[in-house]
Amino acid sequence: MKKTWITLILIFTFVISSVPAYAEIERETREWQDETVYSIMVDRFFNANTKNDKEVNTLDPLAYNGGDFQGVIDKLDYLKDMGFTTIRLTSIFDNTAGGYHGYWVNDFYQPDEHFGSLKTFKKLVQEAHKRDMKVVIDFVTNNVSTEHPWVKDSSKQNWFHEKRDISNLNDQDEIENGWVNGLPDLNQDNPEVRNYLLDAAKWWINKTDIDGYSLPEVNHVPVSFWSDFSKEVKSEKENFFLLGITSPNSSVDLDKYENAGIDSLTDYQHSEDLRKVFAATNQTFSSMNDIKVQKPELQPQFFDNEFTHRFTRDIVTNKHFPGARWKTALTYIYSTPGIPVVFYGSEIALNGGEIPDNRQPMNFRTEKELIDFITKLGELRNQLPSLTRGSMEMLYEKDGMAVYKRVYENETTIIAINNTSESQNVSLNNEQIEGGKELRGLLNGDLVRSNDDQYDLIIDRDEAEVYVLTKKSGINLPLVGSLVAVYILFTVFILKVRKRSK
Repeated sequence: MKKTWITLILIFTFVISSVPAYAEIERETREWQDETVYSIMVDRFFNANTKNDKEVNTLDPLAYNGGDFQGVIDKLDYLKDMGFTTIRLTSIFDNTAGGYHGYWVNDFYQPDEHFGSLKTFKKLVQEAHKRDMKVVIDFVTNNVSTEHPWVKDSSKQNWFHEKRDISNLNDQDEIENGWVNGLPDLNQDNPEVRNYLLDAAKWWINKTDIDGYSLPEVNHVPVSFWSDFSKEVKSEKENFFLLGITSPNSSVDLDKYENAGIDSLTDYQHSEDLRKVFAATNQTFSSMNDIKVQKPELQPQFFDNEFTHRFTRDIVTNKHFPGARWKTALTYIYSTPGIPVVFYGSEIALNGGEIPDNRQPMNFRTEKELIDFITKLGELRNQLPSLTRGSMEMLYEKDGMAVYKRVYENETTIIAINNTSESQNVSLNNEQIEGGKELRGLLNGDLVRSNDDQYDLIIDRDEAEVYVLTKKSGINLPLVGSLVAVYILFTVFILKVRKRSK
C-alpha cells in the first residue's frame, strides 16, 4: 500500500514538471515603475485597536470611524497576497477635532492619536518591509488647521498668506496664495516656514524609515519650494519617491513639477479618460493615448481617490455590472505603462459619491471574485517585467476592443481586452507578432497557436487575457503518457483497496 502511494506521488510530480511553463525574466533591481500601490485612508480601513476609539461614530461619515495603524498592520498579508507591493497612507499627522481625513494638521511631528502611537506606526513600516512592501505617506505642505497654534501666534502671522478664497482654479497666483476650504495657507516663500517643513519631512524619514511621500495639492505650492524639498528629502534616503497629488478640476503644467524633482504626478484628465472608457462598453481607447508626462512609466494609473467620487458610481450610473467593468479596467492599468494606484475598497467595488460618501468604511466580509481576479493580475505584474518595463505598441483598437504588445528583452506579452458588448475575433499577422509560435494565456488559460503565421484571438465580452509568446508546445507525449500511467496506477490502487477490504 505504502509503495503504491509513493509511486503515485512520484508520477504526479513528473506530470506537474512536464507542463510547459513560460520563462520568467529576473529584474536586476526593483524600480518604482515595478510597484503596485494600494491607497488607504487610515480611519476608514480597519479598526484593530479599540483603545484609541476616541470620538468614534461609525454612523457619521464626517466623524472618526475607528481605523488605525494596527488595522493596517493586521491587513498587510491581505494586501501582499493580492500582489500589492506598496501602501500609500493619506495624512497621518495629528489633526484638530474632526480631522478624520488627516488634512487639518495640528502638529507635524506627531501622528493622530486616533490612529495610534509613533511606536505603532514604526512597527507598521517595519512589518511592511518584512514583507518586501514599501510605505508612502502624505506630507501636507499647503495649509494647517484653523486651530493650529501658529494661527494665533502674533509672531507668526507672516507664516501665512493673507486670507482670500480661490475663485479661479486656472490662476496660478490664486492657487498658490489662496486658502483652500478656509484653511490657513502657508507661505513657503518665508524661509522659516520652508525650513520647518523641510526639517519635519526629513525627521519622518529618519525616524520611521518610510519610502516616499505623496504630496496633496502639490500645485498649490510654489515650484521653487519643491526644488528644495526634493533635493533635501532625497538626500536622506536612496530611491526615495515623491508622488505629487494635483488638485482636481484645475489645469496643471506637469512638466515644471517633474523638473523640480517630483517623480510622479496625478493627471486627472487621464483618469477621467480612463473612467469614460471603462465605465461603459463600446468606447474607443484612443482618448487615452495622449500622455502628458515626461516619464509615462511612473505615471499614476488610477480611477478614483479620496478627492473624487468612486469609479463604481460611474459604472452603476451607466447601468452596468461593477465586477465586469472593474476587471477590464484593472487589466488595462496593470498592463500599460505607469504605476497602478488602487484606492481602498476597489477590490470589492465599493460605491460612493461626493466627499465624504466616497470614503465609506472598508468591508472585509464580501464576495471574493474581484479580489481573486486582482490577485491574479498582481501575480502576473510581479512576474512579467514586460508589463512594467516593456515597450508599448497598440496592435488593434476599435470601439472597446484593444490588443497591444509589451516587449522587454526576450519577453513578449500580448494583452487583449474586450470591453464591448459582444464576443470579438482579432487576427494578428507575423508582422505584428513573430510567427510559428503560440500565445499562452495566463489569466484564463487560453491557448492560441500560429496558423500560417497568423494568430486568431477570440475574446468573450467583458473578458481580458494576458498572453505570453512562447515556442509551440505541440502534443506533449510525456504528459499524455504520464496521465495514462497515473490513471492505470490509480485504478490498480482502488482495486487493491477493495480486495483488502473484503
